Amino acid sequence: MATGSGNLRRTPLADTHPRMGARMVEFAGWWMPVQYGGIIQEARAVRENVGMFDISHMGRFHLRGAEAIPALETLTTNDVSALTDGAAQYSLLTNPQGGVIDDIIVYRLSSEHLLVVVNAANADKDRGWIQQHLPPSVTLEDATAQTAMIAVQGPKAVDLVSHLFAQNLAELPRFHVTSSRWSGHPVLVARTGYTGEDGVELIIDAPAAQLLWNALHEAGAVPCGLGARDMLRIEAGYPLYGHELNEHINPIEAGLGWVVSKSKEFIGADVIRRIREQGPARKLVGLEVEGRMVARQGYPVQVNGQTVGEITSGTFSPTLEKSIAMAFVNSEYARTGGEVQVDVRGKPVPARIVSRRFVSHV
Repeated sequence: MATGSGNLRRTPLADTHPRMGARMVEFAGWWMPVQYGGIIQEARAVRENVGMFDISHMGRFHLRGAEAIPALETLTTNDVSALTDGAAQYSLLTNPQGGVIDDIIVYRLSSEHLLVVVNAANADKDRGWIQQHLPPSVTLEDATAQTAMIAVQGPKAVDLVSHLFAQNLAELPRFHVTSSRWSGHPVLVARTGYTGEDGVELIIDAPAAQLLWNALHEAGAVPCGLGARDMLRIEAGYPLYGHELNEHINPIEAGLGWVVSKSKEFIGADVIRRIREQGPARKLVGLEVEGRMVARQGYPVQVNGQTVGEITSGTFSPTLEKSIAMAFVNSEYARTGGEVQVDVRGKPVPARIVSRRFVSHV
């Protein structure tokens, strides 16, 4: 982990975090807060009340033009054409081999304007891939540097932001977006998140980001870092690129067949369709691991001493007070309730296969 910012990219809130006691680290080429008061306390704040995250490092691409929807339709697995104005969907960019280039969220702002939010580590790659496949009539604007993005998450998040914005955001359905204003500044409000809790994600012009962050804090939102965000997404069973997803992992084995259209054509569709029909060789599963030891990425999963899979992510869940993990396991062993062992530095630790949705309130 980096101990200095050096030439790392900085969000509009980068100077604010250290002043609030954040410990800063390098993440995907960005200088980001990993924690403030403590990862467990921050995770509990989100589960029980409301926390906020600087997620300005995530890429934000605006696609504009009459052919924007058809163009993105050929690149993504989900049905972009099914979106109405103000609706959003989770989706994937896939390569010709059926592997995942990235997992994304697509927001339809109008019939000729889409917002695509991508992972920070893949932003440059994604921008090039999308740009390469766009017709001349569709433009791509990368608004990452000009805006900030703040996630406000937790059972009281929507009420807090509604009060601050003087707008009843409880009326905004999940996976929908609306334009709003706060203190004279335009804000895009999306009812989306990555924690397994209700909440919103706010996009605001960079110069106003610190004012909004401070106002959210004063209203009661607890600043949270990447550590809590990772813990919460594992509890919710959400994939992280580089762990549960990469260009050699297909959506079916990753349990994401529900965001893959069975009818439309897109890059990699034939391969993915064949895997769906034949069944994947392995499946992504949840594990409850005995004791408090954390199962780390790369640890082997075994049955009777035979390796049948590998851990992708793990944590000790403060919500469940038990060790949990996700792992790819050979399909014949990937049944719920199955008993396996995790090889932790040569020591077999008992574990049980369970649903990946360890904790979810949405």
